Amino acid sequence: MSFRHHFDPTSLREYDIRGVVGESLTQDDAYAIGRTFGSMVARAGGSTVVIGYDGRLSSPALEHALGAGALASGMTVLRIGRGPTPMLYFAATTLGADGAIMVTGSHNPPDHNGFKMVLGNRPFFGEQIRELGQLAANGDVVAEATGTMRDVNVIPAYVERLLRDWDGTDRPLNVVWDSGNGAAGEILSLLVKKLPGRHRILNAEIDGTFPAHHPDPTVLANLEQLIAAVREEGADLGLAFDGDADRLGLVDNTGTVLWADQLLVVLARDILRDHAGATVIADVKASQVLFDEIDRAGGTPLMWKSGHSPIKMKMAETGAPLAGEMSGHFFFADRWYGFDDGLYAALRLLGIVSRLRGPLSDVRLSLPTAVSTPELRFACADTRKFTVIVEVAARLERSGACVSTIDGVRVTTPDGWWLLRASNTQAVLVARAEGTSAAGLERLKAAITAQLEASGLRAPDFSGTPGLH
Repeated sequence: MSFRHHFDPTSLREYDIRGVVGESLTQDDAYAIGRTFGSMVARAGGSTVVIGYDGRLSSPALEHALGAGALASGMTVLRIGRGPTPMLYFAATTLGADGAIMVTGSHNPPDHNGFKMVLGNRPFFGEQIRELGQLAANGDVVAEATGTMRDVNVIPAYVERLLRDWDGTDRPLNVVWDSGNGAAGEILSLLVKKLPGRHRILNAEIDGTFPAHHPDPTVLANLEQLIAAVREEGADLGLAFDGDADRLGLVDNTGTVLWADQLLVVLARDILRDHAGATVIADVKASQVLFDEIDRAGGTPLMWKSGHSPIKMKMAETGAPLAGEMSGHFFFADRWYGFDDGLYAALRLLGIVSRLRGPLSDVRLSLPTAVSTPELRFACADTRKFTVIVEVAARLERSGACVSTIDGVRVTTPDGWWLLRASNTQAVLVARAEGTSAAGLERLKAAITAQLEASGLRAPDFSGTPGLH
């Protein structure tokens, strides 16, 4: 049977393939991904692909079509079933698979879904995704063959491996968890039964309609239920996951959010005790406070591109034991495998909190403060967003501004810094600013507004955004 397939061009993203189910993403797309990716694995000398899926309503059907495509490329397909994306990474690593594909919409709305891929134990992204699209369009795949498929239950091994790195004390912690009706539910329920202390799980049932709130812990509104529960329970901390549990959100004992760069400070201080001078990587959206605190703790801070794939590649290149992003991805290569795993990051954090002499809020209050906006995301067409960044960068270069173009534009001024970048996963631009004073922050926001207006765009609503971070 001849094979050719054209994907909706908006679905071929930088780090994954993603779209609206039934519109820009279909079961035919899933089959084509399996057929083409399987061919790429075969041509690289491999034969085994692990596949899994998250809790979205569309995921089982997409996973079925994906598996059929991989089978038609002669692959041995290992189906690990429903669970978090990090469990797929764990399975690919421990089972010695040549490739892996996760069906997941991550933190996106319920009608979205997508595919995250690993080839040869390395992230599959960027040019490789574009190559997959071109191969499918040309029908350039291996001859149709009949592969084999079997189900593999990796849940017990994954939970046991997570628990192996528990390094806390006997101090019993009171912890509230919010699974967000996402894919963490089953694993989290098994995990807490083996941990000391008291544990309450909110929204543990996996439900792809996400009835409680949207599964994105970087948005304050999605943490309100967790904040209320932490205060009600008098808990030591609260932890939240996104839809596929590769990201982590944190609330301290007072119900105050520690954003991802603040959490990374806590993790980095702990790791740098055993890895003096080690590199710790953070993305361009992170606070300057983070980079300063890594340096103060004896580490080597490194600013890098946002996105789980480039962060993982940079970790491998530099030998960094730890990395993190403002989006809540945390990557441990210290005792762990170097991939982002919200459950593992939570476990390591619990060990740290159990060893603290005081409450977690003391750590937060001890950090230097800056006046900042949150990460502001605002609509910009996929066909326009990257062009806008090119236009802004060109104007800044002509003006002699102090600018980093590692990922978008990050501009440093005497008032602090501001950032504008294009999202690689959504049709949005991302802006953030951090000032040394409230007046300085206003000037930084005005600079962002001026650049956007010069490119014919309306600036995001900055009202009510200043705050101590």
